[in-house]
Amino acid sequence: MSPSPLVPAFAVITGAQVAEVLAGREGQVVDLVEEVYRLHGQGDSVNPPSYFLRFPDRPSSRIIALPASVGGARPTDGLKWISSFPENVAAGIPRASAVLILNDHDTGYPFACLESSIISASRTAASATLAADRLSRGERARRVGFIGTGLIARYIHHFLESTGWTFDQLGVHDLSAEHAGSFADYLSGRSGEAKATVHDSAESLIRDSDLVVLATVAGTPHIHEPAWFSHNPLVLNVSLRDLAPEVLLASANIVDDVEHCLKADTSPHLVEQRTGNRDFIDGTLFDVLEGRVELPADKPVVFSPFGLGVLDLGLGRFVHDTLAADGRLATVDGFFHELDRYGREAGKQVAR
Repeated sequence: MSPSPLVPAFAVITGAQVAEVLAGREGQVVDLVEEVYRLHGQGDSVNPPSYFLRFPDRPSSRIIALPASVGGARPTDGLKWISSFPENVAAGIPRASAVLILNDHDTGYPFACLESSIISASRTAASATLAADRLSRGERARRVGFIGTGLIARYIHHFLESTGWTFDQLGVHDLSAEHAGSFADYLSGRSGEAKATVHDSAESLIRDSDLVVLATVAGTPHIHEPAWFSHNPLVLNVSLRDLAPEVLLASANIVDDVEHCLKADTSPHLVEQRTGNRDFIDGTLFDVLEGRVELPADKPVVFSPFGLGVLDLGLGRFVHDTLAADGRLATVDGFFHELDRYGREAGKQVAR
């Protein structure tokens, strides 16, 4: 009988540990996200459709499962399990919470469970920052506006700032005047930052910004007028459902993954439903990285990222491996108990 495969130790990684590892490494995280986009674009990944758990009694809430596998130097499989409960905000706690499970590529055994709201926000912000850099036509925008003022907006601003972006003008707009004011105070309190202005309408903010960040919880489009974008800004359509089809049809459109983005009634999906085709898509971010797309100067450019589970895996693996290298992994002894098929002996566990 062949020996049992070695089973990895199982680690639990807290949000505090994740935050500690990622702090000050924003540029490295953006580079890692670019690397994962390239692996995905080259076919060295598996990224099935996300699965949505919805509730008849809580129609605005959902929990999403994102299974994925990514190759490269440290191939990893896993699952992100992230909830979105917008009513949490009124109760004073974040809308989203998440865990990430990492699985050993050779045995399939899970070897880590990570608190993942910070990983999710960081990979989203790093993706947006990478897109802002690669989709900028000419110099970086210095007039930046945020529609939606929650955690994701804060992380995107932080990643832009941490990777060398500077701002002459910052604008914010939110349906909640309280949240808009709080975010404006946060931005204005940053050392060296321009004073942030609260806009009373999305139109005012968009017309006054060269980089527009959409980070809301909108379920249906509320921005319908292409004329608001006549100055051809770059739009990071992170929340995916703010823009009406007519805005996208008047823009150049870049997505992270065509099949993933054109579903679940996202703004690009609504365009496909209206037109019956995908001709409005100019390419993916990978195409841009590979130099396959020439961005027009006479149109707005909209980046619509559905959010790929492979990004979470890449960043989660980085956090795990950094803690392991520093000897700071908290493992659970005996987490896997039945390791012999017939119960004759205890299996072996080793850290990978």
